[in-house]
Amino acid sequence: MKYLVAGLGNIGPEYSETRHNIGFMVVDRLAAKQDVSFSPARYGDLTEFRHKGRIFKLLKPSTYMNRSGRPVLYWLNKEKLGLENLLVVADDVALPIGYLRMRGSGGAGGHNGLSDIISYVGSNQFARLRFGIGNDYPAGFQSQYVLGKWTGEEKQIIGPSVETACEMVLSFGLQGVERTMNQYNRRPDQ
Repeated sequence: MKYLVAGLGNIGPEYSETRHNIGFMVVDRLAAKQDVSFSPARYGDLTEFRHKGRIFKLLKPSTYMNRSGRPVLYWLNKEKLGLENLLVVADDVALPIGYLRMRGSGGAGGHNGLSDIISYVGSNQFARLRFGIGNDYPAGFQSQYVLGKWTGEEKQIIGPSVETACEMVLSFGLQGVERTMNQYNRRPDQ
């Protein structure tokens, strides 16, 4: 079995370590834990590893967040994978910082990257791992908040959640979305 795991973020050093790039941070950490490195590929950076008989292809699209659909569709088609083999890792302002929620399908929830993927693949029936980044910003300042850097205090909160998110990606491939949801969908302090 093979899986495509797309971590969403924005390319360029100015976006490194920003809240919106948590998808990149999760797949970067998973690649490091598996001792593999990303290489430039069509529409993004790509790497893969084997784990317990499964192949995980990790993708960091190079098209900016709101244009994530084309890279995801391209690699699904190239690898001949169905939507049931896709997992998208994205930030979510509706969840408190560090909270993790996996879902087997659903709407974009106002997330432009997810919206573009739904548009390109023609369906919302794919798994997504939503990583809470909180919403501690005044009205009208969401863009500045999500593109802002993590504070020192926030980094302490998200560190363990990034590790758990890596476990959830592996669990998705090994056990499926339902079992992973049942095992992991809870507040990080529970």
